[in-house]
Amino acid sequence: MRQKLPARYNAIAVPLLLSLMMTCIVSGIATVNSLGLAEGFVAKWMQAWGLSWIVAFPIMLFVLPVVRRIVAIFVEPPRF
Repeated sequence: MRQKLPARYNAIAVPLLLSLMMTCIVSGIATVNSLGLAEGFVAKWMQAWGLSWIVAFPIMLFVLPVVRRIVAIFVEPPRF
């Protein structure tokens, strides 16, 4: 079994994976909407994905903690 990363990496791992997945999906939808499934679609999608991820990941690092605080105002914490 592989060893897991320490818990302190959660603050980087969550926005990293979330930004990768979200930008992939959104850039794919925007690219197919713009170009259709034309020749060169995948190359244009990957270009759009790369650019959008470069912007989204640093923004996510700063915005996610703010969003968590805002959500905490409106949502009760889990009871264990």
